[in-house]
Amino acid sequence: MEPWANSGLGRDLHLDLTVSGGARSSGVRAHLVSALRESIRSGRLAAGTTLPASRTLAVDLGIARNTVAEAYSELVAEGWLTARQGSGTRVADRAGQPSHGPRAHTTSSPGPALSLAPGSPDVGEFPRTAWIASARRALSAAPNEAFGHGDPRGRIELRRALAEYLSRARGVRTDPEHIVVSASSGHGLWLLARSLKGAFAVEEYGLHLHRELLCDAGVVTIPMELDSRGARPPDVGGRRPSAALLTPAHQFPTGGPLHHSRRTAFVEWARTTGGIVIEDDYDGEFRYDRQPIGALQGLAPEQVVYLGTATKSLSPAIRVGWMVLPENLIDGILAVKGIYERWVSATDQLTLADFAESGAFDRHVRRMRTSYRRRRDTLVATLAEQAPHVHVTGIAAGLHAVLELPEGTETATVARATALGLEVLGLRTFRHPDAVTNRVDGLVVGYGTPSSSLFAETIDVLCQALPTPHSPIP
Repeated sequence: MEPWANSGLGRDLHLDLTVSGGARSSGVRAHLVSALRESIRSGRLAAGTTLPASRTLAVDLGIARNTVAEAYSELVAEGWLTARQGSGTRVADRAGQPSHGPRAHTTSSPGPALSLAPGSPDVGEFPRTAWIASARRALSAAPNEAFGHGDPRGRIELRRALAEYLSRARGVRTDPEHIVVSASSGHGLWLLARSLKGAFAVEEYGLHLHRELLCDAGVVTIPMELDSRGARPPDVGGRRPSAALLTPAHQFPTGGPLHHSRRTAFVEWARTTGGIVIEDDYDGEFRYDRQPIGALQGLAPEQVVYLGTATKSLSPAIRVGWMVLPENLIDGILAVKGIYERWVSATDQLTLADFAESGAFDRHVRRMRTSYRRRRDTLVATLAEQAPHVHVTGIAAGLHAVLELPEGTETATVARATALGLEVLGLRTFRHPDAVTNRVDGLVVGYGTPSSSLFAETIDVLCQALPTPHSPIP
């Protein structure tokens, strides 16, 4: 008698049904009941798992169909299984039983129930139908070689689509040969850190994860002072970094674009010193109160590296980013990346290429731009009503705002928010340890993060966590 079944579960299932020769069907049924019961008790068959049809399991095990049907009925009566017309036979969801089925849950420690952490879009708005349609078209049309190891520069279909999109929507001057696909903007920065020599200048308030990435790569970071016009170029009379990392479209986290005079100054700095400006086009697609500001790269393609990603425009689950590189940096980046594509899924690249070429990307960005602007307006209006003493800045673009708090209240406000089940980050999280400027206390509120159904509740909890004007949190 064969102790293996593999038809109905989509994977091999070992059931030890060894019985003595000539055993009656009742003995086989008892062994089958015992084997199934033990598989459920041990967790090998998790709650919600669909069992094979009795006919299928009988064939797999080489026993009578009635024997399987009777075993199923016995386990249903005992509460180990459930059987419903049209749904088949499933492992019952019993208290304490692991679940891998439709009602699966995790046992990890729960985090805050609500989140206003910056850097994420509303993932519930991912355009599933359009993405699936693009995937079908792209994979149907893909050449056989697309399913091999792949070109480390990335799929040519995506690089062509990106060259057209970035030129049209962001004012980037490029062609497919100057684009290298990465897994994210952070991955692009990682590649640059390993191909360029020397220190990197970074904005004194910036994404801490990028600073940590550079530090892990052995790169020393030098803070650049921020004022109302944005970052100041590094002092050419002092230490000379090999690169300057900027977020010129919408400075993260303080908000606001890099002033045109500073854009010119950074290009001049690069030309004078031989340095490279790295442009992280953070929130470049989402501008609300004026026309989008074109990419800095358009001013000086040979002095500026442009970094982009699908993370905030689509989803963090789409691990596709891109680098637009000066000619003299391409070989160095490819040398670090490797001889074939081992970072980014070719199928995702092909799908994103079709998604952009079909116009679905533009339609999604326009729809989300309207949605996020409404969220921003709701946040500002709610704060004006419930916390008028809190000043809101950095709201002309992007998916986050900065809430300026009374001096000395930032840490306690974050702690109070956490106690209320809300994740939010303080402004000092993003301050470089060697920064010259020490800005006012504040919160960096990512209003793109909550789902639409939880947005109003999340903002209400935020208002509960804020200090009052007369009784600041100690």
